[in-house]
Amino acid sequence: MMAGMSSLIAWVPALPLLGFIILFATEGRLGRVSVALVGAGSVGLAALLTGAVIAEFAGGQQAVYVHTLWQWINVDGFTPAIRLYVDGLALVMTGVITGVGFLIHLYATGYMWAEQGYSRFFAYMNLFVFAMLMLVLGDNLLVLYLGWEGVGLCSYLLIGFFHQEAANGYAARKAFVVTRVGDTAMALGLFLLFRELGSLEIQAVLDGARSAWPEGSALNTLIALLLLGGAVGKSAQVPLQTWLPDAMAGPTPVSALIHAATMVTAGVYLIARTHDLFLLSAAAQMAVAVVGLVTLLVAACSAMTQRDLKRILAYSTMSQIGYMFFALGVGAWSAAIFHLMTHAFFKALLFLAAGSVILALHHEQDVFKMGGLRRALPVPFVCMLVGSAALAALPLTSGFYSKDVILLASFSLAGVGPLFWAVAAAAALLTAIYTTRMLCLVFFGTAKLEPHNQDGWNMTLPLLVLALLSLGGGWFGLDAVSSVLPDGGLDGGAHPAWLVWVTAAVPIIGVGLGAALYGRGRMGEPKSLDRSAFGQFLLAGWNFDKLYDLLIVRPFVWLANACRHEPVDSLYNVLVSVTRRGHAVFAYTQSGQLRWYATTMGLGIAVVLLLAVVLL
Repeated sequence: MMAGMSSLIAWVPALPLLGFIILFATEGRLGRVSVALVGAGSVGLAALLTGAVIAEFAGGQQAVYVHTLWQWINVDGFTPAIRLYVDGLALVMTGVITGVGFLIHLYATGYMWAEQGYSRFFAYMNLFVFAMLMLVLGDNLLVLYLGWEGVGLCSYLLIGFFHQEAANGYAARKAFVVTRVGDTAMALGLFLLFRELGSLEIQAVLDGARSAWPEGSALNTLIALLLLGGAVGKSAQVPLQTWLPDAMAGPTPVSALIHAATMVTAGVYLIARTHDLFLLSAAAQMAVAVVGLVTLLVAACSAMTQRDLKRILAYSTMSQIGYMFFALGVGAWSAAIFHLMTHAFFKALLFLAAGSVILALHHEQDVFKMGGLRRALPVPFVCMLVGSAALAALPLTSGFYSKDVILLASFSLAGVGPLFWAVAAAAALLTAIYTTRMLCLVFFGTAKLEPHNQDGWNMTLPLLVLALLSLGGGWFGLDAVSSVLPDGGLDGGAHPAWLVWVTAAVPIIGVGLGAALYGRGRMGEPKSLDRSAFGQFLLAGWNFDKLYDLLIVRPFVWLANACRHEPVDSLYNVLVSVTRRGHAVFAYTQSGQLRWYATTMGLGIAVVLLLAVVLL
C-alpha cells in the first residue's frame, strides 16, 4: 500500500504545478485547445489520482500516511521537510480541491474562450490549485504557510485578471492587503509555537501542546487566537471580511474556485487541523464560535439587499463559512468539514450557473435588470434552482444534511446553546429569503433583456455533475467525514425531538416568505427595504469599508502627509543631491570622444609619475 500511495500522492500537487510551468514557460504561444488540455487536464488527472488514493486509503489499515519528498531547510537544527501528510481530513480537502476544481477548470475552458490572456488565466488557476493542495497536504506548518501565501498571491493575480480596469486592480490589492493583516497574526502564532515547542511539525506541535500546557493556558490561548486571526482574514470573517464582495471583480470561474474549492476554506481547514490547540482553550474556541455566529448573521442581512448577482453569492459564502466557524467553535468538528464539502458542491454550482446567466446577458450582473429567464436559459435555471435549494438547506438536499447537524449541535452547547441556535436559525431563515429573492428576480417575472444561450458541453457538463452532487452529496458525505475529527461523528448531540422539526421547517418558512415578498407579478421591483436607509446600510456591507476608512486609512494618510517634510528627511535629501551631482560630473567624462579620453589618460599618467617622483 505504501509504495502505491507514495507514487500517487506525490503527483496530486505535482500535476497542477507542471501545468502551470508549461503554460508559464510557453508565454501564451500555445493554441487555446492545447491550453485547455494542459490547464484543465492537469487538474483532472490530479482528481483521478486523488480518487485512487482515497480508494487505496479506505481499503487499507493505516489511519495516517506520510510521504517525504525532500529536505527543505537545515539551519541550526531546524530541518523542516517538504512532506505530504495524508489522513481523513487531508483526503476530504484534497478531494474537494481537485474534484470541484476540475469541474470549474472545465467550465472555464468555455467561459474564458473569447477572452484575452487565455493561457495566463489557466496558468494562474493551476498555480492556485497547487498552492491549496500544498496547504492541506503539508506535514508541517511551514509548508502549510507556503501554500497559505501561495493562495494569497494567486487570488491577487486572478481577482485583478482584467487589469485594464482600475477598479479590478483595486479589488485585487484590497484582497491582498486585508488578508495580509490576518497572515501577520498567523505568522506571529507560528513564531510563538516554534519558540515554545521547538518545532513546526503539526503532529509534534499538537502533542507538545497537550503535554506542555494545561487546559486554559494563557500562552496556548494567545497562540490559538493568533491562528484564528489568520483564519479570519483568509476566510473573510468579521472583521476582515470586506475584501470578499469586491473580489467579484475577477472572472466568474475564479469566484467559483475561491468560494468553493480554495482560499476561503483555508481558514476552516487551519482551525480543524490545529484543533487540539483550541480544545485546550475554551476561550479561543468560544471566540471561533462567536466570530462565525456574527459573520453568518451580518452576511445574511447584507445579502438581502444586494443588486449584483455575484455579490449576493459572495455574501452567502461569507455566511456559510460563518456556519463552518460556528460549528468548529461549538465542537461539531466533523459537521464543519461536512458543510465545507457540501458547500463546495452547491456554491460552485451557483457561481457557474450565474456565470452562464451573466454571459448570456452580455455580462450584465444587476438582478433588477434581469427577469423571465427560466425558459430562455433552462439548464442554468434548473441548476440555480438546485443550488439555491441546497443553499437554503431545504430537506433532502446536501445543504440540509450538513447545516442541520450544525444547528442541532449548537443547541446542545451548555449555557448559551439555545441562544446560539436561535441566532443561527434566524440567519438560516434570511438565507432562504434572499435565495428565493435571487431566483425570483433572475428567472421569473417579465424579461428585460434578450439572452443568447451559447453554452457548450464543457460548460453544461460541470453544471449537471455539480447539480447531482448538490442533491445527493449529503448522503455519501456522511460516511466520508464521520470520525475525521475528534467529535466522534455527526449525531448533532443531545436535543429535544421538537428541535429537529423546527430546524427543518425554518428554510421552508423562509422560502415561503421570499415567494410572498418577491412573487406574484412584483418581481424585479425594489422593495421598501431596498430603498430605505437601512437597506442602503446593508447594501454597503454594514459600512465596514467606511468605518475602516475613517479609523485607519484617513489617519494613516494624514500621518504620512504630515511626515512628508520631516526634518530628518533633509539628511537623506542632501545625500541624494550629492549623489546626483556626482553622477552628472562622472557622466560628463564619458563623452565618447577619443581625443578627450587620450587627454585624460595622458594627464592621469603625468599625475601618477609626479606622485612617484615626489613620494620616492
